[in-house]
Amino acid sequence: MNIQRITLYHFPMSRSARVKWLLHELLDDDFDVHPVALYQGEQYGPEFLAKNPNHGVPVLEIDTGDGPPFTMIESGAMIALLADCYPDKALAPPAQSFSTARADYLQVLHFATTSMDMMLWQLRLHNDLFSGEDRDERTIARYREKFASEVEPQLKARLQATAFICGDRFCAADCVVAHNVIWARMYDLCGDETFSRYLATVADRPAYRAAFADRNQFTPAP
Repeated sequence: MNIQRITLYHFPMSRSARVKWLLHELLDDDFDVHPVALYQGEQYGPEFLAKNPNHGVPVLEIDTGDGPPFTMIESGAMIALLADCYPDKALAPPAQSFSTARADYLQVLHFATTSMDMMLWQLRLHNDLFSGEDRDERTIARYREKFASEVEPQLKARLQATAFICGDRFCAADCVVAHNVIWARMYDLCGDETFSRYLATVADRPAYRAAFADRNQFTPAP
């Protein structure tokens, strides 16, 4: 079964940006992007909820030409699947047999889309989206400290040893980690020169520039 067409439901600088980046790496511009007006509440409309009952982006529709498109709603799963579907692009260690490179890649990918993502989302909620009694300064302080003391040293050690997050070659996990570093820097985290060099390196990639060309459309607060 072959992929005929891919459609990404997207909002600038959100989790869908990491998927958009990988799609540009894999397909150049040969996929469709459907903007979702999150700040206007489009994600709560019945048409969108039918695609993603969790009312968020990304949503990925994969058309195989055999019935309705297959829909995915988790960015980490999208990244893992897409990288494996295009092995000629060599953006993930091969999955056919065990290798420490594959195990490390998957561990980094899932760490970035779970532990890192959860901390950053808490910062976004309480800094930018909640107001009044819903905003909790203790939560902000807790996750800033946890990210700075636990996550940053792990990333920094890797990026001081190699050019990219899993070695000297760019891989799909970089699409998530670099996006998270951008996100973290919005809250004065990942300020070390190591992270600046890393972002400068990935920013040279045409796919990165295409993925984040719409970043000026993003504002932190609705």
